[in-house]
This record gives sequence, C-alpha cells and structure tokens, in this order.
Amino acid sequence: MIDLNQIVGTHDILFITFDTLRYDVAQELLTQGRTPNLAAVLPKSGWEERHSPGNFTYAAHHAFFAGFLPTPIAPGIHPRLFALGFEGSTTTNNLTYVLDGSNIVDGLAAIGYHTVCIGGVGFFNKLNPLGSVFPALFAESYWSHELGVTNPNSTENQVAIAQQIIAKTPANQRLFLFINISALHQPNYFYLPGATTDTIESHAAALEYIDSQLSKLWEALRQRPTFCILCSDHGTTYGEDGYTGHRLSHPLVWTIPYAEFLLETGKM
Repeated sequence: MIDLNQIVGTHDILFITFDTLRYDVAQELLTQGRTPNLAAVLPKSGWEERHSPGNFTYAAHHAFFAGFLPTPIAPGIHPRLFALGFEGSTTTNNLTYVLDGSNIVDGLAAIGYHTVCIGGVGFFNKLNPLGSVFPALFAESYWSHELGVTNPNSTENQVAIAQQIIAKTPANQRLFLFINISALHQPNYFYLPGATTDTIESHAAALEYIDSQLSKLWEALRQRPTFCILCSDHGTTYGEDGYTGHRLSHPLVWTIPYAEFLLETGKM
C-alpha cells in the first residue's frame, strides 16, 4: 500500500472507473497483449483482483467517493488509501490520508485541489436530479451524449477533454481528475464488427478500443506528477448461470480489476 500522506498535496490524482469492466476480461486481454497502453503503466503483476463495494454504478461510486475503494479479495482487515474522519474505523492506519468532509472530493478541494469530473454513464449525465448527484460534488464537470454509452467514440472524446483540462491547469495547482469511462457499458456490440448484440467478445472489443485511446492521456499526465487509481465499479454477466447484466450478486459482478501506481513524469 502506498503512503498517501507522501502523495496528497504534491501530486495530482487521477481516478478512472472503467464502468462495467470484468476482472477476467481485463486480465486475459492484458496477458494476451491486447491492451498495450494499459500494460505500459500497470504494475508488472497486472491487474489486482478485488471486490467492489457495490453491484451497480450508483452504489459503487457512492462508496468510492466516501473513501471505500474496491477491497482486496484476501481475508482480513485492509487499510484504505483515503478515509473520512469518523469514529470506529478499523481500516484507517498511518498510511491512510484522512480527509475532512462528507466525501473525498470535498475533502481534496478543502486542501487546495481543483476537482474535475468527466462523466460517462447515465448517473453522470446531469439531465435530472439523480444524474446530477455525482457531478455536483466537483468544481468542474462535463457530460454530453458524445461521452455517453451510445457513442462509439466516447473514450476518444473523454480523453480529449482530459487533455484540455490538464493543459490549462497551472503547474502549481494540484488536480483531482475523475473519469467514468462509459464504452464498456451496454450497448457495446458496435465495437465488434458484425455483432448485433452485446457479448463477452464485444465487451473485450470495447476494452481494446478504450486502450487504443489511453496513450494520449498518459502523455498529457506525464507532464505533471500524478498518482493513478484505475478500477472497475462492477462487472456484468452475459448469460452465465442464467444471469444477464448487473445489479445482482454474482461473482462476475462483484469481482473487478484494480490498480494504483505513480506515473513517471516525462517518461514516454
């Protein structure tokens, strides 16, 4: 576990959720060399297998923004990177950065971070009160149909906004940049030529598309010291054991990929 007390205040923080990404697919594609831009930054061990605190987007992100990131799958008490001050926490230790406030976004803003959200799926669309809950946490937030689940170029469009944000942020201004990648969420069949329905194969093809766009994001981030958190919010099912979709308690939904690392400045 990284000591966040040595990171917060001196580094930008990037938090990406790959909405709906399954652990088995993420790790298989990494092993097969089909996600080279993720391989370029992930730890040598690859994705870490973790459990999500929620089985759909809204529940998982509420937990994330309260400091409850995906939990290691091994039994035991696992200290957290971030925590909010409250009595009785058993997962806060000397490596945990404790923030004031009701969520980590407000907590980081209170110590000088500029907070930015680039939304993806409907819970970030700002089209109604429910879709405004998460974006409202941030000082600056973005969503349009070009960033949503029905646009085949959504990741490219999200990365372009991220590049602009990073470029305009002064070097002495710390940045908390959150991106909810939407491309994996249904529908994703259009990433697989000839497909007409979502399948595990189109899920994998969507991840390959996402990966193809990430080199531009890494290049922009390497201009600034950045601590990165990459994970899924939940998995999904494609007929396994009779289940389809998520917001259900199946191992393929609870089990997700996770990674945390420092991005080396200036290295390409």
